[in-house]
Amino acid sequence: MSIKNINEDVQKRRGNGINPPSIGVTPNAPSEVLSPFVEEHSKTGVSTRNAPVKTIKRKPNPETIPHWYAIRCTYGRERKAYEFFSKIGIEAFYPTITNTKAIDGRTEKIVESRLPNILFAYDSFDQLKEYVYENGDDTKYLRFYYNIHHDKTKEPLIIPQRQMASLMKICDAEAEDKHLEPFVVEKFKQGQLVRVKDGPFAGVEGIVKRYKGQQRVGIVVEGLFTITTAYIAKDKLELVETSSDKSK
Repeated sequence: MSIKNINEDVQKRRGNGINPPSIGVTPNAPSEVLSPFVEEHSKTGVSTRNAPVKTIKRKPNPETIPHWYAIRCTYGRERKAYEFFSKIGIEAFYPTITNTKAIDGRTEKIVESRLPNILFAYDSFDQLKEYVYENGDDTKYLRFYYNIHHDKTKEPLIIPQRQMASLMKICDAEAEDKHLEPFVVEKFKQGQLVRVKDGPFAGVEGIVKRYKGQQRVGIVVEGLFTITTAYIAKDKLELVETSSDKSK
């Protein structure tokens, strides 16, 4: 599905996010919990007041760590969801596009979602599930998108921070001939990872491939959609070193 009328009005809507407070940690305390190991009858003669300290490392609860989550909004209510999350202080993102339509013999500009029924929210799973699973009046139309594993288990789909940043840049770029496909374009799942150095797509990171007859940079949000830049010249790209490259 080609994205048209980009130059006319490309909008990004984001709330003013706030991070959830730390839980169970005293302000300015170190991330590791230090517990003194007291030995009352020390054979080494070390005083209990100067006893060695045993460090206990505790892994953070993954459900309290904020991420970008893809959330399904039924019946095209992603704007309503965006306004709700923004009101309660949760950062949200949904890109829009302005199309010109004929209504009752008049030509009007209509702001529509670029990604129908999809909203992105940034917070911890522990926080977001209160609104997605509780099904209150304001959020009963919200559902998580899920990542289904080979063993049939599933977990809410998390969008990596860097991928989310590139998605925002592509949506915001004032350029024609971008493409948003409501399916996975397999060729953009693997390949050479690059970064756009300048131009309207500067900072976008993704896989470079020929698509629709031109060289583009694209990203795949697993199971949902593929979005690509317009044509990108080779001299506008730089290679991005990955962890697999470093191990060679």
